[in-house]
Amino acid sequence: MASSLVIVYHRQPYEEHVENGKTVLKENASPNGIVPALKGFIGQVDRASWVAWKKAPGGGRTARFERRITVNDSYGSYEVVRLPLTAEQISNFYHVTSKEALWPILCSFPTLYSSENCDWASFREVNRLFAQAACEEAAEGAVIWIHDYNLWLVPHFVRQMRSDVRIAFFHHTPFPAADVFNVLPWRDEILDSLLDCDLIGFHVPRYARNFAALACAMRDVEVTREVDVEPSRRATGTALGERRMPVQLQLQGRSIRLDAEPIGTHATLIRDLVRRPHNLERVAQIRRSFAEDTIIVSIGRVDYSKGTREMLLAYERLLRRRPALHGRVKLLVTAVAAADGMRVYRRAQQAIEQLVGRINGHFGTLSWVPILLSTTPMSFEETLCHYRAADICWITPLRDGLNLVAKEYIAAHVNESGVLVLSEFAGAGVELNDAVLVNPYSISQMDRAIDTALDMPRNEQRARMERLDAGIGRYDIQHWTRHLLGLFAELRAAPATTVAPALAD
Repeated sequence: MASSLVIVYHRQPYEEHVENGKTVLKENASPNGIVPALKGFIGQVDRASWVAWKKAPGGGRTARFERRITVNDSYGSYEVVRLPLTAEQISNFYHVTSKEALWPILCSFPTLYSSENCDWASFREVNRLFAQAACEEAAEGAVIWIHDYNLWLVPHFVRQMRSDVRIAFFHHTPFPAADVFNVLPWRDEILDSLLDCDLIGFHVPRYARNFAALACAMRDVEVTREVDVEPSRRATGTALGERRMPVQLQLQGRSIRLDAEPIGTHATLIRDLVRRPHNLERVAQIRRSFAEDTIIVSIGRVDYSKGTREMLLAYERLLRRRPALHGRVKLLVTAVAAADGMRVYRRAQQAIEQLVGRINGHFGTLSWVPILLSTTPMSFEETLCHYRAADICWITPLRDGLNLVAKEYIAAHVNESGVLVLSEFAGAGVELNDAVLVNPYSISQMDRAIDTALDMPRNEQRARMERLDAGIGRYDIQHWTRHLLGLFAELRAAPATTVAPALAD
């Protein structure tokens, strides 16, 4: 039976565990995050399918590969189509081309861009395989919803194969200015594919404006409609602030809708989880295990764009500048190591580990270690307990599409005191105006931001946190789901798009 909504994302919508020699599929351990957010759409439509990749078994055992499975879980019943990619395809498509060439451009680090080891023909072929699988799943007039930059070429292949479907694309990442994007030698192919979409989504208005500027500069595209950005999301005077944004483009007689809606967190779920008696006891346990007056937490993964090195340098300056804090403050850093094969992040992880060692060696004593670093992930509930126990959450990426950690920290504090120090270059910064917003490229601003957080009176902390909590409660994951479902309904009501010309070799 064909599906009215086909979600195309490289990750599978479950976790695989081996029990008694057999592979068992389980729901994601964290009920918050991108995958659970997308699964929230499954019960809202007549029938849904999910297209992802799975590493093909080696040794010529592809006949045993189960390409299609039916999943029944708390989100509903849906089909999962797994593309059997070889280890070589995965390495080139994801570890090399996506991470070494596309990712630094998306994050506006053109000096880190490298196409030396890229095989674009292989990247294109993987995208074609995703498109073919999606088209085989889609009912007449269905919405095929494609996620993230490593599937940039899927829209064009879908448009060639199925003129009746509606194509939506969502960027979980930043989208750079046109001059940075144009570093990519495949810029024309990528842009033309995105312009085959009916709907192109971003987290914040700045990214939508960047895309519109690129399209207008490179193609005969006209912006036919702009709207005012909602006042609570304008972030006037900050790095990503926008007062107006383009919402409709015109190209060769057809309209393309642009949307900017930051994904929400499951605020109610987080509040309920953190209030459970065993979790409140765990929070108290964490507080008792540290003798320091102030606990600062920073949760993320190893990536040069996450600004972990810059944060650690700011913490080092803090300890030099304010020696009275020695023994009274502790920084808990989780920088989850990248998966095997992600060689682009090895140097970033080494830099983090060396810097933590230097700071602990210089300032630490037999009774006090300034930083605790972990490169392994914590469970979701354990993470929430650390958020709740922490006095300050320090999230200062150099560039980030959104950053859900900031919203999770707020929800975990349930209107109590606490301070969020947040980068202006995180997409979440446009809506979390009561955080201590900072430019992470500025040494003086980083120093001032952490001082402000440490010295903020409790009543001001509580007032800010209450306003932040109200915002994430209003724009939660259910709001995001309703918003997108409304746009999908509009797409289905619109005339079908004509078939676009084939991609050039």
